[in-house]
Amino acid sequence: MFIQTESTPNPATLKFLPGQTVLETGTADFPGAESADKSPLATRIFAVDGVTGVFLGTDFVTVTKDEATAWEHIKPAILGAIMEHFQSGQPVLAGDQPAAPAHAEHDGPDGEIVDQIKQLLDTRVRPAVAQDGGDITFHGFERGVVYLHMQGACAGCPSSTLTLKMGIENLLRHYIPEVLEVRPVAA
Repeated sequence: MFIQTESTPNPATLKFLPGQTVLETGTADFPGAESADKSPLATRIFAVDGVTGVFLGTDFVTVTKDEATAWEHIKPAILGAIMEHFQSGQPVLAGDQPAAPAHAEHDGPDGEIVDQIKQLLDTRVRPAVAQDGGDITFHGFERGVVYLHMQGACAGCPSSTLTLKMGIENLLRHYIPEVLEVRPVAA
């Protein structure tokens, strides 16, 4: 098994490509070790000192480290944990755990607008940020403000505010006049 790595715009996050499917559909975000109990793969990666977050996509694993730890010190252990997991035959998610649905449900008067927002996110935004090892999902829409949840490499990335404001906000405002602003939400 050969695992490739790619840097991301977030210097604290590295993208690992195991060369095989990680999740059949959706994504799974583990912003801390305490949330990893649903994933044997994430649990193995969190066993490496310095790891603070794990995000799983369809064909990649994104790992976030703390500021005090250097990549050259933990990268070999993370590669080993990923390789061990795939060789063990264990599932990526325990039991019949499905990957989390991408977007939050919305049951308000703005259903049509929200559907347009989700469609633009799915077709224009999410494929681009997945290349950087992250995901951006719909959280809510209220009085012209779109609330988005940033995961994986996008969470805590120095350029995420610029991506939200200059990229996503401009895109959504261009296609959907009812959108006035885009804001991130905490996990």
